[in-house]
Amino acid sequence: MSPAISLTAIGLVVVATIGIGLFGLRISRTTSDFYVASRAVSPRWNASAISGEYLSAASFLGVAGLVLVNGADMLWFSVGYTVGYLMLLVLVAAPLRRSGAYTLPDFAETRFESPVVRRICAGLVVGIGTLYLLPQLHGAGLAVQTVTGAPPQVGAMIVAVIVVINVAAGGMRSITFVQAFQYWLKLTALATPIFVILLVWHQPVGVLDSLHGAAAEWAEPLSRAGGRDHPLYATYSLLLALCFGTMGLPHVLVRFYTNPDGRAARRTTVVVLALLGLFYLFPPMYAVLGRTFAPDLVGTGGDTVVLELPGRVFPGTAGDLLGALVAAGAFAAFLSTSSGLTVAIAGVIDQDLLRSRLHRWTGGDYVAVNSFRIAALIAMIVPYLAFTVTGALSLADTVGLAFALAASTFCPLLVLGIWWRRMSTTGAAAGLVVGGIAASAAALVNVSGAPQGGWPRALVGQPAAWTMPLAFLTVIVVSKLTPDRIPAGTARSMVRLHTPEAVDVDRGPAPLTNRSTSAARPARHA
Repeated sequence: MSPAISLTAIGLVVVATIGIGLFGLRISRTTSDFYVASRAVSPRWNASAISGEYLSAASFLGVAGLVLVNGADMLWFSVGYTVGYLMLLVLVAAPLRRSGAYTLPDFAETRFESPVVRRICAGLVVGIGTLYLLPQLHGAGLAVQTVTGAPPQVGAMIVAVIVVINVAAGGMRSITFVQAFQYWLKLTALATPIFVILLVWHQPVGVLDSLHGAAAEWAEPLSRAGGRDHPLYATYSLLLALCFGTMGLPHVLVRFYTNPDGRAARRTTVVVLALLGLFYLFPPMYAVLGRTFAPDLVGTGGDTVVLELPGRVFPGTAGDLLGALVAAGAFAAFLSTSSGLTVAIAGVIDQDLLRSRLHRWTGGDYVAVNSFRIAALIAMIVPYLAFTVTGALSLADTVGLAFALAASTFCPLLVLGIWWRRMSTTGAAAGLVVGGIAASAAALVNVSGAPQGGWPRALVGQPAAWTMPLAFLTVIVVSKLTPDRIPAGTARSMVRLHTPEAVDVDRGPAPLTNRSTSAARPARHA
């Protein structure tokens, strides 16, 4: 792989990202533009943007690496990532958009009429977002190190700086344009080398031969390839985390607030399912071809197989050009997902931590958007510092832990909060705390050093199968025990969530934060 050609391709992606972000700055004038793009994004455009931010380092690099090392069972990552949006479509997409909230804490406070539940949600948004940002920074460092040999911190710093500039400059309006462009760039970068390899290479039998003999276990489902313990449990736990964790990811949910109405939210989700299904056809192909052309990567974790495969198949200029295209797509993946996460985290930090303090310190002489920009800087600094001290888990494994945490906290809150009117405020808080502590403990053990084997390793490595039911059970039991803590406005909240916008009913007042931010003054740009 030629460092000069790859760096040129990455540089072009960076320039295009900044350029599109600056275009978004020109049309971002109000606080609503920064938070939810004025709720005016069309389903097709929004679907491209959602797919762009959702397809992270774990999707672009990690899935192929996991399949390469651990075998056929890791194909469930691609399935789970996609099916998660189906669960989102069926259970929460339209009601969440009708809630009128800007962020998950907004929704929680509106539904449960409790600032305590809101503060717990705010902490979890920051925690899940930070955990999800770590593999994006790790992937950026890995890509730059593979291409140039530079330390991983260099790639992570490049992504951090560009994301902060784009998010602080134009907020959600700007990031929507950037992420839609980056989805199609990622799809092109991943698909083109595969098509070229299949057109030029006429020895498909070689791939099949490589899956027999010593590698036969790799192609068998529910095998112990890669040293996995209790593969049946691990597979079902992984599926639970991916299928139900998607609806709890803050950067995914905030996207549904940008749709004009609930019907548009559903249409957006259907298009997203098609775009994700198309993308996930290609990572397993890199893994299968990697077993033939790059078997030495099996012992290194496999996360670089997507970056290195074109050069292994086509030594010379052709491999350098295809490798540069893949490197550019990988950087687009890091930038798009990191941008969405930073917007979600910054929105919560701004509304729940910064704004009231800035108002108090400055005597009210500030612009709301400036508070958001400061929050965007904080939202990236913390994960970057964490990246410099955490261990090197695989990309997809780290993302899997973030999904498990989301499935154990926000999934019960959203599903039961939207569909069960007997859910109490105390039950909501208890479920968030119990699920959050259980899943966070498992994530911390993994980051600091997972158990060596047996059931402890399986339970900690894939915790969703026990943390998610525990959270649901906690919410139901505590709600049954505290019927006097059911919010007084539950009936009105249910009307707001479940009545189509075209029906003329009394939906009650808009969420408090929604009213206050929408009334803010337009941003003043220098």
